[in-house]
Amino acid sequence: MDTITHGIAGALIGKAFFAGEEHRTDSSHGFTRINTDHKQDRDPPDGGALPRAPAGQRPALQARIAVGAATLGAIFPDSDIVAEVFDSRNIALLELHRGFTHSFVCLPAFALGLAGLTRWYARRRGWACPSWQRLTLIYGVGIALHIFLDLITSFGTMIWSPISNHRAALDTNFIIDFLMTGSLLVPQMAAWVFRQKRGFAPRATFSWTLLSFAAVAIERLARAVGFGFSPWAVVVIAVLLALVFLAPARKDWGFSVSRATWCRAGVVVFAAYLGLSGAAQIVARGRVKDFAASRGLAVERLAALPLPPSPLVWSGMIRTPDGVWRAQFRLFDHSPAKYDFFADSPTNTYITEAEALPTVKIYLWFARFPSVHYEERGGLHDVEFSDLRFFTRPGRSHPFAYRVRFDGAGKVVEQGWVVE
Repeated sequence: MDTITHGIAGALIGKAFFAGEEHRTDSSHGFTRINTDHKQDRDPPDGGALPRAPAGQRPALQARIAVGAATLGAIFPDSDIVAEVFDSRNIALLELHRGFTHSFVCLPAFALGLAGLTRWYARRRGWACPSWQRLTLIYGVGIALHIFLDLITSFGTMIWSPISNHRAALDTNFIIDFLMTGSLLVPQMAAWVFRQKRGFAPRATFSWTLLSFAAVAIERLARAVGFGFSPWAVVVIAVLLALVFLAPARKDWGFSVSRATWCRAGVVVFAAYLGLSGAAQIVARGRVKDFAASRGLAVERLAALPLPPSPLVWSGMIRTPDGVWRAQFRLFDHSPAKYDFFADSPTNTYITEAEALPTVKIYLWFARFPSVHYEERGGLHDVEFSDLRFFTRPGRSHPFAYRVRFDGAGKVVEQGWVVE
């Protein structure tokens, strides 16, 4: 999942479960907030007392730190992308990304370390801070949420590193899922819109305009990369957003709902969306298995992989000894899917030599549906490896394609990512 969505998810969880409940009472000056999370900060075991913030500010400071910790924890695992800067082979994205920072095995150590750093920084700034145990829990939940959101994509996540480098993937959601991002963001914006009566109209208008414009931009972007959807979907989204930001204002009930309640409702919607995606994946995988059985294919690996823009669009993938079968289909379209076959080039000396290279071994370890293509060009011999799970438009190189080029004497003269 993209890092922005990770951060939004962490903020949602922090506001829903770790920032305390906010009750609102009407007053002549709008709405007064009363935080009912009475958990007070405690001195550390070593006896070094934290500087105390004014009593009236302590709950608000602790709530902000809790939300910040959940957000940071949900973003932290992607810090492994720094390794790419120091990798001269340009293969770190495959070898290291979603590795030990995305591991359930290493999660406790990261949560403890981040909690300790937060307490240390809060002490220096004189901030009221949640207890070390509570911060460890918050960071742990944030990191676990990140790992889970990556696990449900098809990229692969080494959730047991360093014990195992196996890349697990549940294949239920595309790596950039705007519907998921929306389900995580809209409840938080609704809580902001209905925080008080004063300024409600400008906040509601701004939120509706921003998200509706984003829906239009996403529709055009999806169409440009070959995954367009009906413009009427944008109209439906705009109407639904208007209902979310306006309907709760009727009889003022929306203003009496706490931020935590809005965000917990968002967690419920998010969970329902994950359930829908999981059910869709089961149906899609069944259709791929039916095709393989109808053709009597010698299946080495089979999967139904999600495609944008919704859980209704899927890619069927079947790896056989001779190559890969691939199709794109929609769940509501019951006509037989059209599968294309990508045959591997017959094995030769150049392919064998390329597969023995350390970087290619890493690539083939990462690839779930690898395809190899050999071609001679002007006395040079190209061996190109591609992972067909990464869909692309016809006529363009596959994303994450890796090429090794040999001269006539069989010496490697060039290797690296295919860029066009």
